[in-house]
Parts: sequence; structure tokens; C-alpha cells
Amino acid sequence: MEQVSIIGIDLAKNVFQLHGARPDGSVAFRKKLSRSKLLSFLSSLSPCCVAMEACAGAHHWGRTIQALGHEVRLIAPSYVKPFVKRQKNDAADAEAIAEAAGRPTMRFVAVKSIDQQASSMAFKTRDLLVRQRTQTINALRGHLTEYGVIVPQGPQHVGRLIEEVRKADSNLHGIVVDLCEALIRHLDALHEQIAELDQQIRERVRASEAARRLTTIPGIGPICAAAIMALAPAPETFAKGRDFAAWLGLTPRQHSTGGKARLGAVSRMGQRDLRRLLIIGAMSVIRWAARRGAPAGSWLARMLAKKPRLLVATALANKMARIAWALLARGEVYRVPATAVV
Repeated sequence: MEQVSIIGIDLAKNVFQLHGARPDGSVAFRKKLSRSKLLSFLSSLSPCCVAMEACAGAHHWGRTIQALGHEVRLIAPSYVKPFVKRQKNDAADAEAIAEAAGRPTMRFVAVKSIDQQASSMAFKTRDLLVRQRTQTINALRGHLTEYGVIVPQGPQHVGRLIEEVRKADSNLHGIVVDLCEALIRHLDALHEQIAELDQQIRERVRASEAARRLTTIPGIGPICAAAIMALAPAPETFAKGRDFAAWLGLTPRQHSTGGKARLGAVSRMGQRDLRRLLIIGAMSVIRWAARRGAPAGSWLARMLAKKPRLLVATALANKMARIAWALLARGEVYRVPATAVV
């Protein structure tokens, strides 16, 4: 086959669409291949650039195609969409992927290793179980509210709900008690599974020198440190800490024109799980500062004195993201900043 420079692949479950481009950008081939024939076809080609959208299965295919000697480039789907021509179909998508991959200023997604994907699955599984636990608590609370059983909000008060269900002099109907017991058993099972995953994540963090350094940052615990190591790209992907914070969606969205800068709320781009964990960690630091008092003259004390708490939490999460990038990129340890003398 003639020389091919870039191959764009529109991934699917069973049938893949390929678009091959020559070095001058002209079309070399357009093919539709089944899942079983994809690797045999790519192995017959000389090493070239193979581009795909960063979607489900993309990292698996990326590792497999890299093993054949090809260069793999994964592109965020939102960056491919502007290159799709008038009609939306698999052939047009594959061509758009090849066009986007050839742009010199395009941003690519790093192919994750098997270990990274395994750690990512552990974190996402824990997140799913936590959501299910919250749903179960809400269901138990909502059902008992119908029978006049009210307790304060928060998972720490679930024990009082259970006590009300199991009271000897309870006025609850027998069917209600049986159904609530089923929810309680499900809740106990979720508690055990989450605790087991928490222990595994802590052990993984203790075994990683980089993750241990991340946990020295105020507001970043083992869960957040493990999530950064599993979900974030390699630190060398970003030129500076602000780029990492922007990737997380913790920088203002711009709508500027005519030389006049207009900044809005945070963009909420990038990895939303990491962004959520960083903001939760920042809120814990703010709550601690509210109880103990932030150091006089510190950045946090000055911000809390004049800004709303949620805004300060977002700004603090931005700082935490930049510090985390610096620790990973430069191999340093966290140092408490000096406070201003007032």
C-alpha cells in the first residue's frame, strides 16, 4: 500500500471506519473493518500516526496499536467536532479525526497504562458505591418521614433512623419494618464495601512516593491523591500549574473580544471528579479555618475576610491544583507558605 501519514479511526463496538491520509493531506483510503480484522490490517502498514477519539475503549486500542509500532494520538471529541463536514456519519467522523490529528496546535490525551486504568476503576467503583449509599440513606429517611419519623440530615444520624425502626414500641407497620430492614442490610453491605476500597486506596497511596507527597498538601487526603495519580495526565503534559488548573476547569471562562477581557465563572472543563474532590478538600480547609482561625496575614485569611466561602473554596482548589502539579512535575515536597507581616 502507498505511503500513509495519518489514519483516523472512528471507534465502535464491532465495525470501525478508517480514513487514511497521505503526507500531503490527500485521501489514501477509506475502509470499513470489523473488530477482528482491525489489528491485522494495521500490522500490515508501515509505522504511521493513528488517531482516535478519547472515548470508551480508546486507551485499550491505543496500547494495542502502540505495540504494533504506530504512534497513537487520542483527541478529545469536542476538539474533533469542528472538523466534521456537512453530513454526520462514520466516514465523515474518521476523516475529521485524521484532519484534527494533523493540526500542529492540537491537544492530545495521553494513553493510560493498565495500572492507571485499574486505579481509575477502583476510584470510580468507590464513587458509585458512595452514591448508592447516599441514595439508600435518602430512601430510608424519605420512607420514615411518611410515618412521622424525623431525624437531622447527614449520614452521622442514620443510627437514629435504625433505632426508630427497631424500637420495641414502634408504631410502624410490619411491612414497613421489613422493607426498612432490607434497606438497612443493603446499607451495611455498602459500608463494608466502601471501607474495603478505602483500605485498598490507602495502601496504594502508601506504596507510592508521589502520592504520599500529595497528601502533605492541606485539603488533599488519600482519596484525592489516588484520584490525581489515576485520572490526571502526566505532569509533563502541562507547561505550568495554571494549565493543569485550566484542564480541571478551575479557571474563569473567557468571553473576550475587541481587546476587552470578560471573565465569567469557572469553565468546568476537564475531569469533573478531580475538580469535585479538590473543591471538597478546599471546603474542609475553610471549615477548619473557621473553627481554629486562619493564620493572620495568610492568603486564606485575607480571602475569607472579603469573599464568600464558596468562591474562596474554588480559588483555594485552584491553588491546590497548581501546588499538586508543582510537586509532581518537580519532585518537591509541600512547604507551608510564609505569612505576610501586618
